[in-house]
Amino acid sequence: MAELMKVTVGDCLRKQALELKDQEAMVYSKLGIRYTYQEFYELTTKVAKGLMAMGIEKGDHIAVWATNVPEWLLLQFGSARAGAVLVTVNTNYQSSELDYLLKQSDAKALFFIEQFRTTSYKDMVDSVKGRLAEFPVLKHFIQLDAESSSYETFSDMLEAGNVVSDEDLQRRESSLHCNDVINMQYTSGTTGFPKGVMLTHYNIVNNARQIADSMNLSSADRLCIPVPFFHCFGCVLGTLAAVSVGATMVPIVQFDPQEVLETVQNERCTGLHGVPTMFIAELNLPDFDSYDLRTLRTGIMAGSPCPIEVMKKVIEKMGMSEITIAYGQTESSPVITQTRTDDPIERRVETVGKKHAQLEAKVVDPITNKEVGPGEQGELCTRGYHVMKGYYKMPEATTEAIDADGWLHTGDLATVDREGYFKITGRLKDMIIRGGENVYPREVEEFLYSHPSILDVQVIGVPDKKFGEKVAACIQVKEGRTLSENELKAYCKGKISHFKIPEYYLFLEEYPMTASGKVQKFKLREQAIEALSVIHE
Repeated sequence: MAELMKVTVGDCLRKQALELKDQEAMVYSKLGIRYTYQEFYELTTKVAKGLMAMGIEKGDHIAVWATNVPEWLLLQFGSARAGAVLVTVNTNYQSSELDYLLKQSDAKALFFIEQFRTTSYKDMVDSVKGRLAEFPVLKHFIQLDAESSSYETFSDMLEAGNVVSDEDLQRRESSLHCNDVINMQYTSGTTGFPKGVMLTHYNIVNNARQIADSMNLSSADRLCIPVPFFHCFGCVLGTLAAVSVGATMVPIVQFDPQEVLETVQNERCTGLHGVPTMFIAELNLPDFDSYDLRTLRTGIMAGSPCPIEVMKKVIEKMGMSEITIAYGQTESSPVITQTRTDDPIERRVETVGKKHAQLEAKVVDPITNKEVGPGEQGELCTRGYHVMKGYYKMPEATTEAIDADGWLHTGDLATVDREGYFKITGRLKDMIIRGGENVYPREVEEFLYSHPSILDVQVIGVPDKKFGEKVAACIQVKEGRTLSENELKAYCKGKISHFKIPEYYLFLEEYPMTASGKVQKFKLREQAIEALSVIHE
């Protein structure tokens, strides 16, 4: 297992550009784009210089709101070389979520694409630009997918970088330290307000390398990456893990099961990442058997619990005999535990593997904080190089998450057996995991409370065969008012991300309560399952 490296993201890429300069670094099969490590490195040089020419200083924050376009990848490594902090923006965000992130993160520049599915990003960016007084730090808007635009374009930025000398960039890069924050990802909190998780070069470079080692990934591998870059799954388990060992990155701009299998076949990919719902969609394609997937060997399934039948099919039908399961959270860069390529299938579906080397993990009694014995349930805590620097401008929330001894409290309930394999058994908080997306009930509740006819609302997760869980809202309507499911869905549309919009609505007179007047969400969940006849597979 590799020792911890005191290097920056830029150092990591430079090493591969020197040692593997003719090896393919990045391939967009459908777009016909191919860059060797040498070419990719040279392009990130242009991006870093472009950012510097724009006035982006070391430590400044830049936000990227886009699908897995090639420019996103160039920005990931180019901004790291310029010492700018990359703030990732969820592609599902709507206007109020974007406003909050841009203000809270102190983003100096926003890089964006025209639109995603039916959502116009440009309209929302126009709205922000029209209210610039509300965003005192924001200075630049750069459109990534247009040759000409009312905004600055990516090519304009690259062009502007020509005035920056190699010496200037070299000076900037040599001023960077591995403990500098370089990546900020927003994770929702139970308070309903997303928190900016500050990750350093040291955090993510080392976590990426441990992930690659657990997968037996090497420069001989070609990794297909259909998971979004704005998640750690895409930009740490995907792109950075590949670069850490000199493997070829083969991204998919926007997940499409057919395009994934065509790409794996045409590019002879040896690795493939995905959340369980992605693998299910691929396996269920009517012409699945017509694809040649014989090159596949490894990959990662993560994001939500993996059904055993799906894992068996991925191994048998897709030939991914060495697929691994990874568990963690953004605050831990993100992977804490991972199965290994030679673990038996039972271990790979019933557990989330063993802890990575170079870090500590334990299960504690949530009340006493004392470590519990093998097989006993408690809260999973972890400590080491991978723990975030903290939440941006939220010192109290940071102290709540990381105790005085440096242990990060995950909020997840777990057990660990005598062999060191961890199982996630539930959540201390009520987080819902819908197809790999985390939904925090409090955030959805706070939004629904703004509806004039709602007296009270409790949001819970109910089991779902395809997504793992779906969101259900249990609603009490104000006296004399009426409310329908369709009316509520329309109220949510365009205001909160589609995956947060409740799928089911239960209109109730009262909630199950404790003697002290607290709502018993577990009982509410049982009621909802019964009422909806949602079958837990």
